Amino acid sequence: MLKTIWATVRQGKIELLEPGEIPEGAKVLVTILPDDESQFWLQTSQVSLDTIWDNNEDDIYAELLEK
Repeated sequence: MLKTIWATVRQGKIELLEPGEIPEGAKVLVTILPDDESQFWLQTSQVSLDTIWDNNEDDIYAELLEK
């Protein structure tokens, strides 16, 4: 199971911002967020929105509305 834990870097070490235990030897994936976090989330959300709204399957509804 995947689990996300917020953390910050201080003096080259990752410090968890919330309680959580990481088993010894666990593989982790570290994502560096930009200073402007809101921009990161907007860009990430845009990918999902484009996938949902920009697809050929919805063209059938446009055709129905034209009739």
